[in-house]
Amino acid sequence: MTIWSWTWIVWLGAFCAIEGKALANRTEGDTLSEHIWTWFSTSRSAAAGQPSGWVRLRRFSLLAFLAWLLAHFLSGGWV
Repeated sequence: MTIWSWTWIVWLGAFCAIEGKALANRTEGDTLSEHIWTWFSTSRSAAAGQPSGWVRLRRFSLLAFLAWLLAHFLSGGWV
């Protein structure tokens, strides 16, 4: 294994430790999912009405990134 493999393993371990602690303490707003939902304004109340252009751009950016990431992983790096 290369240093890069070990670095990714350490990164994954750190992520699991952070996310695991966040899931275990049940505090609102501490998991990665909750941060993504906040940063990209994915939750919308009925009273909020239509999202602004800035919110739509952030949501589209998230969707485009996730679509690219999925295509990148499934294509073996062709995309």
